[in-house]
Amino acid sequence: MPASHSRIEAADSAPGTLAEAGQFTDIVALMKDRLHGFSPAERRVAAIVLSDVPRAVEENIASLAARAGVSEPSVTRFCRAIGCRGVRDFKLKLAQCLVVGEAYLNADAEPATPDADLPAYWTPIMTDAHGALREVERRITPEDIQPAAAALAGAQQVITVGLGGSAATLAEEAQFRLFRYGVRVSCCPESYILRMTAATLGPGDLVLAISASGKTEELIEAVGLARAYGAQTIAITALASPLADAVDHALCVAVPETQDTLTPTSLRFAYLAIIDLLSAATGYALGPKARENLRRIKYTALNHRAGEVQEPLGD
Repeated sequence: MPASHSRIEAADSAPGTLAEAGQFTDIVALMKDRLHGFSPAERRVAAIVLSDVPRAVEENIASLAARAGVSEPSVTRFCRAIGCRGVRDFKLKLAQCLVVGEAYLNADAEPATPDADLPAYWTPIMTDAHGALREVERRITPEDIQPAAAALAGAQQVITVGLGGSAATLAEEAQFRLFRYGVRVSCCPESYILRMTAATLGPGDLVLAISASGKTEELIEAVGLARAYGAQTIAITALASPLADAVDHALCVAVPETQDTLTPTSLRFAYLAIIDLLSAATGYALGPKARENLRRIKYTALNHRAGEVQEPLGD
C-alpha cells in the first residue's frame, strides 16, 4: 500500500475525525482536507467529484471513472481511502452534503447583478434588507406590539436571550435598547445558565426570546419552564414555529434565506426593526420614567465627551 494511502487511512480512522462521525460525515470537507495526500489517480477522482457534486451523486462508477480518466478499481480505492466502505457508501455520504444546497458546493457560483458597475454582492444585500423591512410592515401591527410592550413596561425584571448566530447579538441589542428606558434587564448568554435562570423566575418577570428558526430545543424548554413558574414570555421568531406557540406574545416574520451564499442573512434587519418597535413602545408605556432615564444618559454623555456634536438620543 502506498505511503499516502496509509497516512490518509490512519488520519480517517483516528478518534474525533470526520470519518468517525458515522452517517453524518461531511465527505466534501474530508476530500478537500485530504486532497494533497491522495495518489495522482485518486486526486483526479476527487477533483472530478468536487467540480460537480450533484452529477457525481447520480452517475455510475463507470461514468465517474471515465470522466476522471482512471480505472473503476481506482474509484473504489479512492472511496475506501476517504474512509467509506465502497462506492455506494461514498455516494450516500456525498448526497447528504447536498442538503445545504448546491450553491455552497459550487466555488464559482456568483449571482447575476443587474448593474455591471456594482459588485455582485451589492444589490442582493440592499434588496434583501428592504425586503426584510417590508415583511415587518406586512406582518407586525401595533396590536401585536402594544401588549408585549405593556408586559415589558410592567415587568420586575426582563431576561433577553438568543442562542447562537445572530440571535445572541440581537438579544444583547434588545438589552441595550431596553435598559435606557429604565427596564431592569439582563442578557443570558448560554443555554444551561438560561435554564437555571428560568427556574428562578416568577410572576412579574419576563423572558424575551429571539430565534431565527424557532426550533431551538433548549430555548423552547427554558421558555416553557419560565412560563410554568409564572413569568411572561415574548418571542421574536419565525412564523408557525414551536417557539411562537410556546410564548404569550409572538412577534413573527418570514424572511427567506438569501440566494447569495457569501452575503449575510437579511433576517436580522427584520428582527432589529421589531426590537426597535418593541423597545420604543415600551418607552412610551413607561412615559416620564423613560424620559428621565434618557435625560440622565444624555446629560452624562454630553459631560463625558467634549465638542458640539450631538449624539443620537438614547445612544
